[in-house]
Amino acid sequence: MPVAITALYAGILAFIAIALAANVGWRRPGLGVPLGDGGNEVLFVANRRHMNFVEHVPLTLILIAIVELNGAPSPWVHSLGGALVVARIVHPFGIHAETLNHPARAIGALLTVGVTATAAVLAIMQHFHAFP
Repeated sequence: MPVAITALYAGILAFIAIALAANVGWRRPGLGVPLGDGGNEVLFVANRRHMNFVEHVPLTLILIAIVELNGAPSPWVHSLGGALVVARIVHPFGIHAETLNHPARAIGALLTVGVTATAAVLAIMQHFHAFP
């Protein structure tokens, strides 16, 4: 069974990942930092924005794909994928070295965790045949 809906969101998220990685990569030559952040705050923040994406998105996409493969209704899968895309677009704008309390960070983090937890619960419930 194909995972066409998850594929759509994985493709969109891949472009977000590319943008976050490029934001790190284009800064390195000018700062003379080949690896890590070299103590540079701007590069540190760019790295964390990218690393946070890499830390959270793969597992969530796997869970969404499992839910889709197990036959969840299309609107559910679209809701999970769409919410994850919104979360991962918003979240990097809230990561700053000088503050933890940026609304974009909170919204992005809560939405990401919400999607991950929802997909996990659905996958578990599908195992017990409680949902399609």
